[in-house]
Amino acid sequence: MTGLSGSVSPDRRRFLTAGAAVLGAAASAQLWLPGAARAAEAPLPDGVFSLGIASGDPLPDGIVLWTRLAPDPLNGGGMPDRTVSVEWEIAADERFRARVRRGVAQARPELGHSVHVDVRGLRPGRTYWFRFRAGGQLSPVGRTRTAPHPASSGGRLRMALASCQNWQHGWFTPYADMLDQDPDVVLFVGDYIYESTPSSTGVRRHEGTGEPYTLAQYRNRYAQYRADPDLAAMHAGAPWVVSFDDHEVDNDFAGEIPQDPDKQSPDAFVARLTAAYQAYYEHMPVRASAIPNGPSIRMHRRLEFGRLARLNVLDTRQFRSDQATTQQGAQDPSLTMLGAAQKAWLLDGLRRSPARWNLIGSQIMMAETDLQVGEGKLWYYDAWDGYQAERNALMRELKQVRNPVVLSGDRHLTMISDLKEDYADPRSDVVGAEFVGTSISSSGDQDQAAFRKEWDPRMPDNPHWKLLDAHRGYHLFDIRRDGIDAQVRVVDTVRRPTATASTLARLRVEAGRPGVETV
Repeated sequence: MTGLSGSVSPDRRRFLTAGAAVLGAAASAQLWLPGAARAAEAPLPDGVFSLGIASGDPLPDGIVLWTRLAPDPLNGGGMPDRTVSVEWEIAADERFRARVRRGVAQARPELGHSVHVDVRGLRPGRTYWFRFRAGGQLSPVGRTRTAPHPASSGGRLRMALASCQNWQHGWFTPYADMLDQDPDVVLFVGDYIYESTPSSTGVRRHEGTGEPYTLAQYRNRYAQYRADPDLAAMHAGAPWVVSFDDHEVDNDFAGEIPQDPDKQSPDAFVARLTAAYQAYYEHMPVRASAIPNGPSIRMHRRLEFGRLARLNVLDTRQFRSDQATTQQGAQDPSLTMLGAAQKAWLLDGLRRSPARWNLIGSQIMMAETDLQVGEGKLWYYDAWDGYQAERNALMRELKQVRNPVVLSGDRHLTMISDLKEDYADPRSDVVGAEFVGTSISSSGDQDQAAFRKEWDPRMPDNPHWKLLDAHRGYHLFDIRRDGIDAQVRVVDTVRRPTATASTLARLRVEAGRPGVETV
């Protein structure tokens, strides 16, 4: 793959298989901490790096490195109740002969012995390798990449879009293919875990005995998901930019309102939010700005990839009004998806953007989905269709924005659409494009014939839809100044640990021409 730096990268699939060899070769290597400091550390249980490693939120000069020490991952982690020193190292080569930064971080019990190292002083548009050591144990080796120089305007950015990985619905096989495709960055837009109860009929069974509510229960659920080998390999293979949707907490929650307020009191749900957000931070490669403050967490943020692309990552859960229940309610101008502050932040970032491409990571679908065949409308109220006044105002704003493209999830379907200025008027202007990525595993191996029978009749009522499909997989984008070439990558099954991947469709967004076309 030729990235923004123009260098050719090696095969990332070597990481997990090479991890054991690296561990053995490093057993006699000199530790990074002084001998006296090492001697003061009490021994740790074996297997502290069972949850793997990750990197995220690339900057031109920095990257976040992540791990969490958890020798007994499904039982609270299994670490002693004390702070543990964790050495980290980042190098310009995978053998760590050209080390560029190293240091010591503190894994604290109050944060689940997670480690978030915000490394700075790196060079833009470069590939780096990283690893950790704790208690004489060495982590697998990870590979990451910084964002290009702020003034860089050419080259190519390869981005993968993923969402919705339900452990019980299948194996996370699309990540094996994603790793082979060698993206510069992975954008994950929500439903990293599912809070559902264990099911005896699933492909795999959730741990525990019910839904998670406490911090310990959420930690165990994340630990189980991190055990998927393809997910672990992809985290070690490229930096991720993450956000959450609803299932990281509670299905269809809105702000501090649960899906079932008759069963979860306000105080109980605030406690659940507090636990869920802390567990989310503990398991994601994000900066300290995302450390939760009780039942709130700052996740909307902006990342720059030179002057080629600006990525605005939204939070469509914490600040939204409660969902409408009627068509009239969905059109209520007082309802908000983003909240006033986040909306102002987004609009300012779009209006002032110097980037060629203005990307918006939205957890839920922005284009209209009219479920009613024939006359009338029927909408999903949890999506942007349930907040139409704010959505329509945003569509008018996008008309003035250079090359806007929305990247979404949630639906467990590939739904690729033109964004329209006014969905009530099919003749209104196209203002942008939206790619709703299919799920990694959620909904499992769907019956394709049944899907087409249900959804094809809706196509005439949604003329802005360009592609609709129900296979599992992800989307892959090659972003250049003149256009975005997109692939819908799918797998033949998630019911087995291995699968065959293929390109279902190719699409293109031309710079200066709103909308998307199939190739």
